[in-house]
Amino acid sequence: MNEKPLKRFFNLISLDKKDISQIFFYAIFAGLISLSLPLGIQAIINFIQSGRISASWIVLVVLVVIGVVFVGILSLMQLRITENLQQKIFVRSSFEFAYRLPKIKFEEIYNMYPPELANRFFDTISIQKGTSKLLIDFSAAILQILFGILLLSLYHPFFIVFGLFLIVLLYVIFRYSYRPGLDTSLKESKYKYKVAGWLQEIARNNFSFRKPQNFDYALNKNNALVVDYLAYRERHFAVIKKQFTQLIIFKIIITASLLLIGGFLVINQQMNIGQFVASEIIILLVINSVEKIILGLETFYDVLTSIEKIGQVTDMNSETETDIEHNDCFTNITLETDNLDFKFPDGEDAVLNTINLKIEQGEKILLTGENGSGKSTLIRLLSGLIQPTSGSFFINDDTFNKIDLKHYRTHIGTIIQGETPFEGTVLENITFNNPTISNADLKWALDAVQLTSYIKTLPKGLDTMIFSEGKQLSSSNAQKILLARSIINKPRLLFYEDPTDKMDEIAANEIIDFILSVENPWTVIVSSKNKNWKNKTTREIILKEGTIYKDIKK
Repeated sequence: MNEKPLKRFFNLISLDKKDISQIFFYAIFAGLISLSLPLGIQAIINFIQSGRISASWIVLVVLVVIGVVFVGILSLMQLRITENLQQKIFVRSSFEFAYRLPKIKFEEIYNMYPPELANRFFDTISIQKGTSKLLIDFSAAILQILFGILLLSLYHPFFIVFGLFLIVLLYVIFRYSYRPGLDTSLKESKYKYKVAGWLQEIARNNFSFRKPQNFDYALNKNNALVVDYLAYRERHFAVIKKQFTQLIIFKIIITASLLLIGGFLVINQQMNIGQFVASEIIILLVINSVEKIILGLETFYDVLTSIEKIGQVTDMNSETETDIEHNDCFTNITLETDNLDFKFPDGEDAVLNTINLKIEQGEKILLTGENGSGKSTLIRLLSGLIQPTSGSFFINDDTFNKIDLKHYRTHIGTIIQGETPFEGTVLENITFNNPTISNADLKWALDAVQLTSYIKTLPKGLDTMIFSEGKQLSSSNAQKILLARSIINKPRLLFYEDPTDKMDEIAANEIIDFILSVENPWTVIVSSKNKNWKNKTTREIILKEGTIYKDIKK
């Protein structure tokens, strides 16, 4: 588990090898120039000590200033590249989520709240900022340490020991803190999302939590989740504190020993004053670079945690799409099941048992039965939303597994329990901006579900914005929009779960009459307690405890 986030990180940055190599290229040049500055300062001090003021001294001062300017320019170039990388990360992540979320298999998100998965997109921001910081600060710091150790070794062999000690220290700190640092960061992130998820629940049900006792419950549950979050946050901070403590001890030892030893070498004339000052500047640069790396480990953990959280979504199995060539074999659609069973991922007993039925094009079928008899599950199986645990599902005498689901879904209209309008205009909610839908088809759909008069009352008509879940709509109008959406493409099959239960009786019955009219050749499979469906359908399938109890053709 601990190796996976690191592997994901390397896979992420490998997508932009060219940009990464440019960042390191600029970092190498900036590092070399930065470390040449102490040499220039050393030469200037030597000139000053000798009491000579010459053109060479002026040239050195100018070169040092130019070096500082050039380092600044290289830093700006690095910033431009990392900004491009941040934009690329955001774009890739957004399209990865937009592509995958609608296609994740039912089994993968069973007992999960899909909006919580979508919330993980916000980890993209941590990856953007963290990766930029790691690439610039870590690359510069590591190169400064390496170049600094090489340069110091030229002054005196003692500094070679300093370099080896430094490398061993960094290895020990990383080796023994990586696993606990990442584990605690992942657990902290888990509870962070639990807090965010609960706040989302409070916002979604804000009217329910306005009562004093309900409000207290919301706060108490939030408190319990926050306590868990803080506990893991403290554990993670303990790792960071340990690393920083080791850094402080290291700085104290190195600063004291190098000042003493450096002074000793100068007194014994093994180094001159210029070399001593230059070496101390290099040592300070190296220590600051070490400090950057140690402090940057928290950013490193944050990036790995964010990559892992997003990776858990992208790892979910998606529906497979086939490349079948279509000559529109679905002119008339016959559905048939053979000993079909279905069991939920965590269930011991099958929800559907030995379902055998055949549905011809144009049939109008009502599914009835007690709650829990399997009506909704059967509708979702036949509509391709979920797949059977065992048995076979045939479409036009071909096995379900060979059918291109994407093509099949272009011929069906659905209203599944819990489906709501999305944030967008009324027109977008009905047509999804499909350019092939004509104004005549749109008017036909609106008239059919009795939305026309309501649309005329809206100041912006079809361009009126709908909030998420259709919050500003009446439940009746929200259902009518879903009904218009389901028929706008004149599909060959309609799958409905309680499509008119929010409407008044007169409107519901008129819409039911339209849906079941012989003038509409589509097949209808509906689950509802509205008696008008029962009176007008041509077939009733009664389910009992997951089996077909009766199949009545009228």
